[in-house]
Amino acid sequence: MNFFKDKIFLKTMLAIALPIALQNLITSSVNMVDTLMISSLGQTSIAAVGLANQFFFFYVLIVFGINSGSSIFIAQYWGKEDIPSIRKVLGLAVSLSALVGIVFTVTAVLFPQFIMRILINEPEVIRLGSDYLRIVALSYIPTALAFAFSVALRTTGKPQIPMKISAISFITNTSLNYILIFGKLGIPAMGVKGAALATVIARFIEIGVTLYAIYSKDGVLAASIKELFSWNKEFFNKYIKTTYPVILAEGAWSLGQVMYSIAYAKLGEEATAAIQITNTIQNVFFVLVRGLANACTVMIGSKIGSGNEEEAYEYAKNFMILAMLLGLMLGIIQALTPNLTLKLFRGIDQSLYHTSKNLLIVMGLTFVIKVLGATGIVGVLRGGGDTTFAMILDAGTVWVIGVPVAFIGALLLDIPVYLIYAIVTIEELIKVILIIPRIISKKWIKDVT
Repeated sequence: MNFFKDKIFLKTMLAIALPIALQNLITSSVNMVDTLMISSLGQTSIAAVGLANQFFFFYVLIVFGINSGSSIFIAQYWGKEDIPSIRKVLGLAVSLSALVGIVFTVTAVLFPQFIMRILINEPEVIRLGSDYLRIVALSYIPTALAFAFSVALRTTGKPQIPMKISAISFITNTSLNYILIFGKLGIPAMGVKGAALATVIARFIEIGVTLYAIYSKDGVLAASIKELFSWNKEFFNKYIKTTYPVILAEGAWSLGQVMYSIAYAKLGEEATAAIQITNTIQNVFFVLVRGLANACTVMIGSKIGSGNEEEAYEYAKNFMILAMLLGLMLGIIQALTPNLTLKLFRGIDQSLYHTSKNLLIVMGLTFVIKVLGATGIVGVLRGGGDTTFAMILDAGTVWVIGVPVAFIGALLLDIPVYLIYAIVTIEELIKVILIIPRIISKKWIKDVT
């Protein structure tokens, strides 16, 4: 394992991965605190907020696709020390993210019940989910803008800034959740509406602090309006050629995840609540993986941008080995500790507890497969500019294998949700089997700039 001897690789990887992992930990903790507080309101509230957030999940992964594609360009321009082009890419990312944010905000505010009815056929869940969705949608645009600037900060070697800003957002959101959900400091208890309002306020504070952090200093990203929008048609076409497969892949993949939620909802309110609880817990385990994958994108993109393609290939191998070791370790911990993690959720009944426990065990046993897939696609293939192959692989396995299997399991097979989840993981396994030879072939190494 050469990376243990490569001090430059380890130092660079840790400098990028750890702040990103900490930022993701803070973000995941926000989601966990939300779920913990809402769980005291009962199983119906957990299911309602969990399903309403599937719409946000679909939206935010499209935004992630836009900015993940942008990070490929920013990383390679960063390797070339081309600051004007970095600012143009940031301008494009901000514009596209805001445009998508407007569409999703208007849809959620005007048609929340229509969205909830697509996801589940339980009247009380639909009512509560609609109340939550109509308010929380106001956070979508500031979330997208903050995400665009955060990705650019991480890619240009400033991951500690979005990490600190996420900590501020976490404290704000958690404090407001407590006050607004349960009615403290003389404010009436608002339940799920309070959770939604807390999120909106926290997101506006987050984008405000982000912009202040960038523009209070004359850094790489402190671009004028003119610099952000100085791109021409030729630059836009070059950007879209590489970025659109990432956006399509994230859109198709996230829609596939929404379809999984719809399939699980066919099994009833308990299965929906169990998926929400266990996904919240698994997201905490996944924070190191996101840090690793993002570090992989930045480091490989920078090496390709500076013309060191052989080093980029060596980095890819190192990252996949690290992903396997990390996935095995975290998966074992997750599979062995469901009783410990579920103790946090005091408001759930025995049946929901049992279902959630079995789900966590299955998630832990299959965790390494998800880690290898995420690192291979988000880190190596996208970081190398191989966005079209990554799109076909990522979206194809979900829709050709995962979604049909989920609905067959939910509608035709009389088996519990944790067994359906285990079977659905076949799509992740096939993805990994196809990623490995692609990496070995070196066909993924492309200088997109």
